Amino acid sequence: MRAEPLEPHQVHDAVGGLPAFEALVDAFYDRVERDGLLRPMYPEDLTPGKRHLALFLAQYWGGGDVYGQERGHPRLRMRHAPFPVTPEAALRWAEHMAAAVTEQGWPEEAEALVLAYVARATPTLINQLPPEVDELPRQRGSG
Repeated sequence: MRAEPLEPHQVHDAVGGLPAFEALVDAFYDRVERDGLLRPMYPEDLTPGKRHLALFLAQYWGGGDVYGQERGHPRLRMRHAPFPVTPEAALRWAEHMAAAVTEQGWPEEAEALVLAYVARATPTLINQLPPEVDELPRQRGSG
């Protein structure tokens, strides 16, 4: 048992470093490959995306500038802009990522921090609302 709470920058080492994030990403992408909503949003070759996500997660959780040296600033919204990330797609992404995280067998504190991040990050990637939300009703007297 730890005397001090696990800090976010300590997650990388607590879970086993980059190999742990690579295993997480493999588990996540296994789900994406079987998902009829998400799979079409990904390129045919998933290998580069797997590497990018593993490096990003490793860097975010304290593994040093491994993503930044290879790819620059994450710019998550910009990098996801070409894809129609609807609320449904974002929720499906979160469900797959959460399932992949929980099957890793990581220390409870590390798992909780990563799951909280998934919950916070997911809504920020939504870039396309459904038509019934996207089209604002006309205001009275403006027509």
